[in-house]
Amino acid sequence: MKVMKKSHACVHLEKDGQSLVLDPGVFSEADAASGADAILVTHEHPDHFDEERLRAALEANPAAEIWTLKSVAEQVSAAFPGRVHTVGHGDTFTAAGFDVEVHGEWHEQIHPDIPPMTNVGYLIDGGKVFHPGDALTVPDRAVETLMLPVMPPWSKISEVIGYIREVGPGRAFDIHDALVTDLARPIYDSTLAALVGAEHLRLAVGECTVL
Repeated sequence: MKVMKKSHACVHLEKDGQSLVLDPGVFSEADAASGADAILVTHEHPDHFDEERLRAALEANPAAEIWTLKSVAEQVSAAFPGRVHTVGHGDTFTAAGFDVEVHGEWHEQIHPDIPPMTNVGYLIDGGKVFHPGDALTVPDRAVETLMLPVMPPWSKISEVIGYIREVGPGRAFDIHDALVTDLARPIYDSTLAALVGAEHLRLAVGECTVL
């Protein structure tokens, strides 16, 4: 499986000539979802979900499909009947040749005064990759590669460290990192390296690795 980091929370996976894109939001490149055979969206916040990017991808590839939770599906399904699939915790499906399990139900709390929002995470190919969206969801199986929301505004570094320890992945790649400045990165890197007990890695935007 080839993994490419896109900006912020967006990740591009490729296997056997097919591509799967997760969370192409407004902080991601305008063409982040272009060419995708399947798109997964974790929740409706604009840094994870951008309707224009999804519409452009589905219009460009008539075979492309989307899997997402109800709140997102309701916004795009009418224009693409049969191509937008609503999923929830416990569901399993195959998208672009990838086996996907859905884990989690809720976005992490931002503030008690803000109403709760739904969120799902996606476990790919039996634990090869887990993308939790905006939640600290712990799957009920081993995770090889965790896509780590390293600096969401609802989190603090102690929660990030605790999350990696609880999931126990073989490695963790940073996502949700648009708010991390170059000045702050060495602090995050050294702190996580010292405390998480797993390999902590970062891919630059556009950089690829093979799992």
